[in-house]
Amino acid sequence: TFRRGARFIFIKEEAMAYTALYRAFRPKTFSEIVGQEHIKTTLKNQIKVGRVGHAYLLNGTRGTGKTSIAKILARAVNCENIQDGEPCNQCEICKAILDGSLTDVVEMDAASNNSVEDIREIRNEVNFLPTRAKYRVYIIDEVHMLSTGAFNALLKTLEEPPEHVKFILATTEPQKLPATILSRCQRFEFKKIPNEEIERRLEYVCTQNNVKIDKEALRLIATLSEGAMRDALSILERCIQEGEDNINVEKVKDLIGIPKITFVHNILSAIIKEDVKNAIEQIDNVVNDGKDLTNFLWEMIKYTKDILVVKIGKKIDIYSKDEIKQIEELSKKASKEKLLNIIFKLSELENRLKQSSQKLIIFQTGIINLCVNNEIQGIEERIKRLEDKIENKTTKNVKNDIIENTESINKKNNVKADASVYSKIQEKPVEEENQKKEEKKIETSNLQSESFWPNVLAQLKSNGKLMIYANLLNTRAVELNDMTIGIEFPSGLNEFRRKLLEQNENMREIERLTSIEYGKKMQIKLIDKSNGTKKKKAVTKTEENKKTENKKENEINTLNDLENLGLPINYIDD
Repeated sequence: TFRRGARFIFIKEEAMAYTALYRAFRPKTFSEIVGQEHIKTTLKNQIKVGRVGHAYLLNGTRGTGKTSIAKILARAVNCENIQDGEPCNQCEICKAILDGSLTDVVEMDAASNNSVEDIREIRNEVNFLPTRAKYRVYIIDEVHMLSTGAFNALLKTLEEPPEHVKFILATTEPQKLPATILSRCQRFEFKKIPNEEIERRLEYVCTQNNVKIDKEALRLIATLSEGAMRDALSILERCIQEGEDNINVEKVKDLIGIPKITFVHNILSAIIKEDVKNAIEQIDNVVNDGKDLTNFLWEMIKYTKDILVVKIGKKIDIYSKDEIKQIEELSKKASKEKLLNIIFKLSELENRLKQSSQKLIIFQTGIINLCVNNEIQGIEERIKRLEDKIENKTTKNVKNDIIENTESINKKNNVKADASVYSKIQEKPVEEENQKKEEKKIETSNLQSESFWPNVLAQLKSNGKLMIYANLLNTRAVELNDMTIGIEFPSGLNEFRRKLLEQNENMREIERLTSIEYGKKMQIKLIDKSNGTKKKKAVTKTEENKKTENKKENEINTLNDLENLGLPINYIDD
């Protein structure tokens, strides 16, 4: 209500509309597109000679320029003043398309418009001529989200559209499109953008916005974007909005949420050095700093992978010079096999962490387990060394190696060695070589089983079943009948070894691998092929037998130490 004599002052306020960097710096010509040279050249040549197709499919990972090229192509086919295959962006048609006022160019998001009715609406519209432009262009983004009915409704129109209609489809998952759609489109594969080109584009954007940024920060942003220009611009935008005078690497890491490399490095260093106490202290530091354990564990996996990459001899760009030096030092202290084992164990720990409500306990025990289990990572090397010695008949050295490793375990665990165990270690007689030669002359029926048995042993070793593998060394397989394979133990089959191999899970694993190699379901039977001088007799339990059993239990405890080393016990008597 206005009163007579009242004075009104109208103040005009301009709305401060903010545009995201990836939209403000969206390319307007093919030449401004970063990367994708193979696609730009083909499209420009088609526009020059007037051989533009009726349907295009642009597929590739996110942020690689699919939508930008689709919009440039829509302007280029309708531009009134084409310049070397490029839209002029100055004519009325180009300006109308840029500001979104031209109804002849339709952009549709299939993620939210994926029903049959949406496609039927397009099918009805294509029959009408364009109002101002030369062509009606339909840009359908995320086309893989269309329903089956919508694809069927689009199929006929896409195959034979009117001359004044062009379709440009974009997707990140072309494998979800029906083959009938794929066969009707010109398909263009978008590649990930190289880090160097992303760095140059980011540097240009920073110059235009008067932003100072370090070269290392640009390199880090380009690496984190994983070949997607849009992601790189989004990260840069977050850094700019902080209002810092100069953007450095630490600022980028803090905004992205990357844990301090110091924490990750210290824990992995403790794991490699098998320092449980230091590992627990470093875990406490991570928890006190408020880091999410799941994200931190993922960073540990990536950091271990980077250590492995450096050990192989390749370069990594995400770290500073000092951090690379630390990584190189760790790579020298750990073998490739050890690093791979850490990655696998951390991945398993990550899965358990996601399913547990006690994340801290699971995380702590997992890291401690890694520190402890690394002590036996050299088992394969020891077994290989013993295999070589067995082949060379250096039995005396084998005996010394077993005693030496046993003494080291006892000393480490503060256990006094039992001299009776060493007395049980027998040297191979020289005549055993002749016996082996005779044993190789087996019957024809056993040749097939002999040929596949080494493959079974090799598979057990590669699968990490070292205890089974070590106890099957120096054995051979014999076909007893159509359903049974016998495993012969020339050096004898003691009670400890029999119990170990006859455990349900161990026997199932041996039968599974044997059946795969043999080509049919087979059962396993353990056969003692010793000379028979030490066969056990079935007698009733007396006091003397009980004393013997107690003595055996003490010996088996020491044998467990040998088994933990992964050493074969072919030379240990009953």
